[in-house]
Amino acid sequence: MKRPAFALRSAFCAALVLCSGATLALAQDAAPDAGALIGNAALPRDLSPWGMFVNADIVVKAVLIGLAFASVVTWTVWLAKSIELMVAKRRARKAAAMLASVRTFSEAMERVDRVKRPLDELLTATASELALSLGSLDRTGTKERIASRLERIEAACGRRILIGTGVLATIGATAPFVGLFGTVWGIMNSFIGISKSQTTNLAVVAPGIAEALLATAIGLVAAIPAVVIYNVFSRQIASYRALLADASAEVLRLVGRDLDRAAAPQPASRRSMTLSAAE
Repeated sequence: MKRPAFALRSAFCAALVLCSGATLALAQDAAPDAGALIGNAALPRDLSPWGMFVNADIVVKAVLIGLAFASVVTWTVWLAKSIELMVAKRRARKAAAMLASVRTFSEAMERVDRVKRPLDELLTATASELALSLGSLDRTGTKERIASRLERIEAACGRRILIGTGVLATIGATAPFVGLFGTVWGIMNSFIGISKSQTTNLAVVAPGIAEALLATAIGLVAAIPAVVIYNVFSRQIASYRALLADASAEVLRLVGRDLDRAAAPQPASRRSMTLSAAE
C-alpha cells in the first residue's frame, strides 16, 4: 500500500516540475517580445538630426531654434564685416599713400575731394583747427589741439568699425551654456521616461539622451565659429586702427612742417631783395 502512494506522489512532483519549466520557458520567450514592444513604442523611428528635432520636447526645440538663429547671425556678421573691413583698410592704405606723396598740408587739402572717409574727416578737422588758431603764436598749442581732434576721430572710426563684433563675442560666450541647458533638459526627460515606464530599457532612455547630445552639438557649432571669427576681426580691426594712426600722424607732420616754415626767419638774401624792392 505504501509503494503505490509513493509512486503517485513521485508522478505528481514530476508533473509539477514539468509544468513549472514550461511556464518559465514561455515567460522567457515573451520577455523579448515585451521589450521589443516597449522599444518600438518609446524609440522614435527617425534618429536623424531633423527627426530628433521633430520628436524633441518643446523646450529643446526652442533651444535648437535659438542656436540655429545664432549660427546664422554669426555667418551674416562675418560676411558683412569682412566686406566692410576690406573696403576700410583699402581706403586707409590709399590715404596713407596720398599723404606720403604731398609736401604741404595745403596740397593735401587740394586732393581731399579724391579721398573718402576717414581721411576727409582728418583733413577737415585739421583745417578747421588751423582756421580757429589763426594768428596764434603758440605753435605747440596748435599742434596739441590738432592732435586731440585727430585722436577723437580715430576713436570714433574705431567704434564704428567695432559695430557687430560684440554680437560674436556674446554668441561665443553663451552658446555653449544654452546648449548645456538643452542637454540637462533632455536628460531630465530621460529620467522622467524611466520613472513613468518603470523600466531601465535603453529604448526609453535613448530619445532624451539623443536630444541632449543634439543640443550640445548645435551649441558648439554656433559657439566655435563665433569665437574664431571674433578673434580674426580683432586682429584686422587692430591693423585698421594702426593704419588710421599712421594717416593721422602724417597729417600732423604736414601741419608741423607748414607751421615751422611760416615761423622760420627769411634768409638774408631774400630779405635784402625784399628791402630793395620796397625802395
